[in-house]
Amino acid sequence: MESIGPDVIDVWSWSLDAPPTDLGASTTLLSFDERARADSFIHDRHRLRFVAARSGMRLILGRYLGLPPQAIHFTYGDHGKPSVSACGILPIHFNLSHSADLAVLAVSDRYELGVDIEEIRFLKEDVAKRFFSRKEYETLRSLPAECYLDGFYRCWTRKEAFIKAHGAGLSLPLDSFDVTVDGSAEPRLERLEGEPDAPENWIVLELATPINFAGAIVASTGGRRLRLRYRNEGTGQMVSLASRM
Repeated sequence: MESIGPDVIDVWSWSLDAPPTDLGASTTLLSFDERARADSFIHDRHRLRFVAARSGMRLILGRYLGLPPQAIHFTYGDHGKPSVSACGILPIHFNLSHSADLAVLAVSDRYELGVDIEEIRFLKEDVAKRFFSRKEYETLRSLPAECYLDGFYRCWTRKEAFIKAHGAGLSLPLDSFDVTVDGSAEPRLERLEGEPDAPENWIVLELATPINFAGAIVASTGGRRLRLRYRNEGTGQMVSLASRM
């Protein structure tokens, strides 16, 4: 079985555009509910990527849990965050994110966490004004024009990763907390409404990504500093984030 420890978060990445010949084998790893969700997609590409994401997550988690991928049972919190449901198994925290053809899974045996990865695309509207806090929006607008897009996606992925780590889902207002936007400074949570100690208890980590992606990981560590350990060995469709840069 895989082990991690108190100072590390494991990060796995893989391609969602698996060859069609792999679809049958991957589908057998899924639960009945997951297969039903896969069948609900109208477009083949979306269905294939969903199967690749869920089967990849099961293969990786099975290494930590000492279970066959198809034997893993998930339960879901009030806001949809999954956890592993099994008697006698050590706690494990994980979070999956995917965008375009890339999936990323963060795993810890100690800390609640969230991960977000996004393909960088040009913005057609002022999304930041609608979804960021006032401080984040003003900071973003103060950046040079050529830095705006990178700043937007830094802020967006950090906020999404925090929401996923926090576990409250969309019930946590996006303007109720601030994250840093500047790429030259250490990423961090600056404010969480009603919790003045939150910036000391949560850490924000920049994810190494291909040049056309942005990503972040957030974890509740009580202030303990962590490093990211990028993993990809012995996983078939797994790919290194660094190799895609």
